[in-house]
Amino acid sequence: MDELKIKRLRENAVIPTRATEGSAGLDLSACLDKPMAIPSGGRALIPTGIAIALPCPAYVALLFARSSLGMRRGLMLSNGVGVIDSDYRGEILIGVYNFTNEPCIVENGERLAQLVVVPTALLPVCETQDLENTARGAGGFGSTGTAAVREERT
Repeated sequence: MDELKIKRLRENAVIPTRATEGSAGLDLSACLDKPMAIPSGGRALIPTGIAIALPCPAYVALLFARSSLGMRRGLMLSNGVGVIDSDYRGEILIGVYNFTNEPCIVENGERLAQLVVVPTALLPVCETQDLENTARGAGGFGSTGTAAVREERT
């Protein structure tokens, strides 16, 4: 059976857990020696004090912000979604951006992100001169709701 191995790198690190039985993500917590102030408009890398080992390249671990991070704290992940490849063994760091007008204080043990492990498709890359046509074609952002695309579908 595949398993996610977690190594504590610091004594005060919190081993991630699921908040409920149905939670997809494991809560990741800050591992700090003292509170960290993130200035308004500032960024920070927050250590978790843990490293992981995914069972094989068929999996990837993704970092997502907890819903309370933005709504209650005014923080967002600085890169949107973090990607942890199966061969990475370093400490998991949470990059955050403070989008409020005030400094934000992060405390040791505070839950900041979720770690979700998902299967990944390692497809071979094949360069080609032609791609199959679709009804959408090269339509970009917001194009699926435009009149031109609706007419093509009918």
